[in-house]
Amino acid sequence: MSEVTITVRGEHERRIAPERATIQVSVRADGPDRGAVIDRVMRLTEPVRASITSRADAGIVVDWTSKRLSVRAERPWNTEGKRLALVHYASVDLTATFTEASDLSEWVSEVSPWDGVELGWVDWHLTPATRAEIERAVAAEAVRVAVTRAEAYAGALGLNEVAPREIADVGLISSGQPSPTPPMMMKAARGAAFAADATPAMEYEPEDIAISATVEARFLAR
Repeated sequence: MSEVTITVRGEHERRIAPERATIQVSVRADGPDRGAVIDRVMRLTEPVRASITSRADAGIVVDWTSKRLSVRAERPWNTEGKRLALVHYASVDLTATFTEASDLSEWVSEVSPWDGVELGWVDWHLTPATRAEIERAVAAEAVRVAVTRAEAYAGALGLNEVAPREIADVGLISSGQPSPTPPMMMKAARGAAFAADATPAMEYEPEDIAISATVEARFLAR
């Protein structure tokens, strides 16, 4: 046996506490008069916006957005199947990114009782710099796992030299196309098939974020 081609897979995962929490909140109003509804939703939005900007000035909120006013109208149906008078709906959506879960919880407790306020999703995440650093480290470790497996296979065959021939995201070597993304998983389209769990829900004590990498590698063993 002079040489053998060995194809292996390497995986690695690391869990890290989230650094940021982005929350979405909507301010809504409705009524029969369009102008009055718009005026009301703008008045209701102002204290919410002020509460966010004051925290931004204090460094508690690192980023925030306020979308344009959205207005629509429809005629609802009553229980007898008859169309009722026209109702106008207006809303403004805002997002704010907090650096601490405790600050987020405090803010939610403050604004949630306010008239017209509806709290939406919360996205726990890392800063771009931290995510890039962790993804690089996880990818490198996945490659090391693949090398270790290839060396183990070669040793079992009595071969001593292992030389890399190919390395790719999972699924690319075997089929030439990326493997389908499993249900309920999110793949980041960079690096070595990174997967990060993401659960945008109303949770103010988040679980660690899992960042994983899986690679496939082909080696020539002599």
